[in-house]
Amino acid sequence: MLDPSSSEEEGDEILEVERKEVAAPKSVAGARPSPGRATAAAVADGHSSGAGLQPRGRGSGAGRPSSPSPSVGSDKEKEDLEKMQREEEEKKKRLQLYVFVMRCIAYPFNAKQPTDMARRQQKISKQQLQTVKERFQAFLSGDTQIVADEAFINAVQSYYDVFLKSDRVSRMVQSGGCSASDSREVFKKHIEKRVRSLPEIDGLSKETVLSSWIAKFDTIYRGEEDPRKHQQRMTASAASELILSKDQLYEMFQQILGIKKFEHQLLYNACQLDNPDEQAAQIRRELDGRLQMADQIARYGGKFPRFSSREMEAMFIEELRSSVNLLMANLESMPVSKGGEFKLQKLKRGHNASIMDMGQEDENTLSKSDVVLSFTLEVVIMEVQGLKSLAPNRIVYCTMEVEGGHKLQTDQAEASKPTWGTQGDFTTTQPLPAVKVKLFTESTGVLALEDKELGKVVLHPTPNSPKQSELHKMTVSKGCSDNDLRIKLAIRMDKPQNMKHCGYLWAIGKNVWKRWKKRFFVLVQVSQYTFAMCSYREKKAEPVELLQLDGYTVDYTDPQPGLDGGRTFFNAVKEGDTVIFASDDEQDRILWVQAMYRATGQSHKPVPPTQVQKLNSRGSTAPQLDAPISQFYADRAQKHGMDEFISANPCNFDHGSLFELVQRLTLDHRLNDSYSCLGWFSPGQVFVLDEYCARYGVRGCHRHLCYLSDLLERAENGAMIDPTLLHYSFAFCASHVHGNRPDGIGTVTVEEKERFDEIKERLRVLLENQITHFRYCFPFGRPEGALKATLSLLERVLMNDIVTPVPQDEVKAVIRKCLEQAALVNYQRLSEYAKLEGKKREMYEHPVFCLASQVMDLTIQEKSQKKQKDPENVGRLVTPAKKLEDTIRLAELVIEVLQQNEEHHAEAFAWWSDLMVEHAETFLCLYSADMDAALEVQPPDSWDSFPLFQLLNDFLRVDYNLCNGRFHKHLQDLYAPLVVRYVDLMESSIAQSIHRGFERESWEPVNNGSGTSEDLFWKLDALQTFIRDLHWPEEEFGKHLETRLKLMSSDMIESCVKRTRAAFEAKLQKSSRATDFRVPQSICTMFNVMVDAKAQSAKLCAMDLGQERQYHSQIDNLIEETVKEMITLLVAKFVVILESVLAKLSRYDEGTLFSSFLSFTVKAASKYVDVPKPGMDVADGYVTFVRHSQDMLREKVNEEVYIERLFDQWYTSTMNLLGTWLTDRMDLQLHLYQLKILIRVVKKKYRDFRLQGVLDSTLNSKMYDTVRNRLTLEEATASVREGGMQGISMRDSDEDDDN
Repeated sequence: MLDPSSSEEEGDEILEVERKEVAAPKSVAGARPSPGRATAAAVADGHSSGAGLQPRGRGSGAGRPSSPSPSVGSDKEKEDLEKMQREEEEKKKRLQLYVFVMRCIAYPFNAKQPTDMARRQQKISKQQLQTVKERFQAFLSGDTQIVADEAFINAVQSYYDVFLKSDRVSRMVQSGGCSASDSREVFKKHIEKRVRSLPEIDGLSKETVLSSWIAKFDTIYRGEEDPRKHQQRMTASAASELILSKDQLYEMFQQILGIKKFEHQLLYNACQLDNPDEQAAQIRRELDGRLQMADQIARYGGKFPRFSSREMEAMFIEELRSSVNLLMANLESMPVSKGGEFKLQKLKRGHNASIMDMGQEDENTLSKSDVVLSFTLEVVIMEVQGLKSLAPNRIVYCTMEVEGGHKLQTDQAEASKPTWGTQGDFTTTQPLPAVKVKLFTESTGVLALEDKELGKVVLHPTPNSPKQSELHKMTVSKGCSDNDLRIKLAIRMDKPQNMKHCGYLWAIGKNVWKRWKKRFFVLVQVSQYTFAMCSYREKKAEPVELLQLDGYTVDYTDPQPGLDGGRTFFNAVKEGDTVIFASDDEQDRILWVQAMYRATGQSHKPVPPTQVQKLNSRGSTAPQLDAPISQFYADRAQKHGMDEFISANPCNFDHGSLFELVQRLTLDHRLNDSYSCLGWFSPGQVFVLDEYCARYGVRGCHRHLCYLSDLLERAENGAMIDPTLLHYSFAFCASHVHGNRPDGIGTVTVEEKERFDEIKERLRVLLENQITHFRYCFPFGRPEGALKATLSLLERVLMNDIVTPVPQDEVKAVIRKCLEQAALVNYQRLSEYAKLEGKKREMYEHPVFCLASQVMDLTIQEKSQKKQKDPENVGRLVTPAKKLEDTIRLAELVIEVLQQNEEHHAEAFAWWSDLMVEHAETFLCLYSADMDAALEVQPPDSWDSFPLFQLLNDFLRVDYNLCNGRFHKHLQDLYAPLVVRYVDLMESSIAQSIHRGFERESWEPVNNGSGTSEDLFWKLDALQTFIRDLHWPEEEFGKHLETRLKLMSSDMIESCVKRTRAAFEAKLQKSSRATDFRVPQSICTMFNVMVDAKAQSAKLCAMDLGQERQYHSQIDNLIEETVKEMITLLVAKFVVILESVLAKLSRYDEGTLFSSFLSFTVKAASKYVDVPKPGMDVADGYVTFVRHSQDMLREKVNEEVYIERLFDQWYTSTMNLLGTWLTDRMDLQLHLYQLKILIRVVKKKYRDFRLQGVLDSTLNSKMYDTVRNRLTLEEATASVREGGMQGISMRDSDEDDDN
């Protein structure tokens, strides 16, 4: 914007060029000549290119027309001309509209910029979305320096796949409704469940983890950008969300209305927008015009709008008047001063008394005390010149005072340098005060009481006086020899806000100023509607005379004969009174007329005489200086064709259509800025639109109907519009149409009612469509609360009036219909997405596989065509496995959609939760058709479809609303036969594997048992795990399956136990009976099978309910009995081996032939040679057998209880056998050889079994004591008889660990 003081030469060339751009088409549109004449005129003026009507090469007479025929060329020129005229009319309309908008911005008196509006977020563009995707992809690829754990990476991966890559987010970005805040909130909601599911960590709260994840998300989202630079870059655009200055508002509406900068400068200066007095006067003229129009309609009848009833015409007149009165009251409340020692009175204009109910006339008459002013004076004393008579070191100073006020003194200075620069501040109520400044010197006399006055000066400043410092001649006091004393000082007298102009004028009137003389006049504003011309004398606070300007009309006039004094004349005329004024120069007259024109509020605009313009147009080089700057700008605007827009009467325009245009253009501008506004205007835009409506009388219902229409148009074209905003405007219009007067307007036009009905239907269709496409109109529940607000608005739209609520059944029926259609829409789009995803997946398959698949498909296709010969079935056939795979993938997508609906949209549908359940069931039923088709083509006895059941059932069974619902029951009915069939086949297969397995069993150890048992238990466990993982929802059938599987497991384990026991017995029968017997690995494996069978039976056969626990008890008892039998058989085997050892010792019994013969032979032979005595081989062989068997059993058998039980029985049985054998030989003395063997065996057995953990109570049994005592006695006898036992003795059997 140019500074108002800029000269014409600075921008004249640019303005002249741009004037041609406007003036050329204007001449065409204004004159409207024929196309041929217009072209000729344009060529003649040299503006053929600007006119745009002449074909190429037609400027000279030699060129031929380029058009093939005159008619075609003429039509084209006519179309171009019409197009140019339409563009010119549109341009004029926008310029005129901009003038009205500028005035609203320049002097608002009805509206303020709201400060309580919600701050809008920066919206995300397509490029920004792509950049964000790339940043998250870089993080997932490990290309960033951000350190993160696996859980956060998984959360980001899920967010990237589900949100950022979603086509719904792309649509939301395209609609302008996606902001960075939306992305952050979706991620926060996405990770909250994940963080809550994480295990607790000591010293680390989940809130800390959540905040840490959010911080990392912000880092990824922001990328490498410096947030401070980002804030600096966004400062300019962010200003639109803040309180804007007037210059910013001008610039905004220049962009909105397409106004050029130079046009704004011309209009700004010509309209004097920087002059609040001119703007207030313009408002007063506008309001007077509207009042006159209302009076004219009331008196003579006018063209009323079509109202819904005839009675509203009188009400319409009252509303017009009351609206103007309200604007007058608002204008009255505007302050006209920045504050002072007084307040302005609220006085109204006299000629509006009947309308404004002013009361008695006497109350409107001004008194002299009503126009008292308050002035501030600044007196700055710089220096004194011509002071020569004083000694250089004498002290001088100055005093200053406003007559009638206090006195101030400067600092002291030496006479050689009398300079100060001291400022004194004074306040006075005198428009013509007397300022006295005196110069003093200090008296040196001892008896002097006062300082000596050297000189003084008395000044009479006015607000128009020069502000710079000047030299003034001082009046020299007596006794001062300096006759040429001068003082340099500056007096600045401010101009109060309520003083509009002042100066000296000649005046004469009928009732006041009855003598023609020069007086000092001040134009005082008492209130917004009350002004007075006051004449003052020097040093007087109250005026001598005053003239209240209400009802006067000011204008220029010619010099009056007989009045001497004054050069230029003007007058103020009222019925029965005329006051003539005269000034000394033309510029002062123009300024006075302009100020009084603003004060009177008259409709006639005074035009200065043309003599000034004639002087300027004569080509004189010297500019005319007596014209004010405002007149210069007015002439300049007229020169550029802007005068018609400035001087246009606002009362003659249809502001409803103008406002509709500016509101639509403002909405377009708002939706295209960098904010996700959702249709909400910025504070500055709201302020301007509010002010326009109030100032120019735009009906509130019309405003909101236009707003609704514009918003609906944008929403229907895909823009994101806040339903709360729609609700607000719709509620206002509904309240107005039904006579509820939301803005105090009771009249309802037919056009408003018809347009409201049309918009109501459009809005209903839009809302139903948005609810039908809720996943795509409000993706991921964004914008927050929009879907809930949409449902609330739909309920309001369905109301027939503003009082009676719509029946809930009716609303429910509408929403049910929308959600039924939504299920179909969602499933169709989901199916299309799944097909597209499947095609992308096939692109990554192996080329050879693809080729083979195509060949196979073509072969199947040819066979199918030969059989069916149906041309409709021509196409690529899909294998059952591929169809099942696609169905499972589709099921995953279906579940994802339902989960997202629950997570993001369930809260909005909380009041209609049952309808959302129906929607989910409908959605699943649509899927069930594809699922049934895929399952029908699966081969019989194929179990590949069970993952599909598990996937769906795991989702449905935990959903309170969908569990055992329509689709869930259908799924159970579909899979129940398959499960039964599967269990039957598995039972038969397991039974056959047991039979074949034990027949070929090698009893090699495999894990906890043999190969067959491991296979059996694995199959039983896998079958039960599979059935359990199905989580069959129907309790009765699930219980039946569990019972059957437990019974099956019990039978299978029983068969396994019995076959193992039989194999155990057979194995022992085939083994050796001597001490060379070694416990084989297979025996231990059989024991382990029993151990494993017992452990598995607790898991596979046990049930927690009632009598079914008997399955586990029965199989446990069987296993226990079988183990006992196996231990008994093995102990019997060990006893047999000991019996074989004792049988060998029995040959040495005393009195037997073999014993005598052996003793005689040994004694006889010992006389000649050294005969070896019987050795300990038998004892060593038996001890080795025992130790090996113990070690093998201890190492290979997995059950400690069975080992201890076996060792106890083994020890007890063998000790009993030894005791019985010795008891049978109670009367016989043991042979030395027998004694040594038995001592060795008993001693080693006792020690070995004690080392194996056999309890002392078992070891030290009565039988052991008997055996020990007998062997001790025999040992003593043998020692006496044979002379010693060669180191073998029972006495050290408990201590000897080496033998």
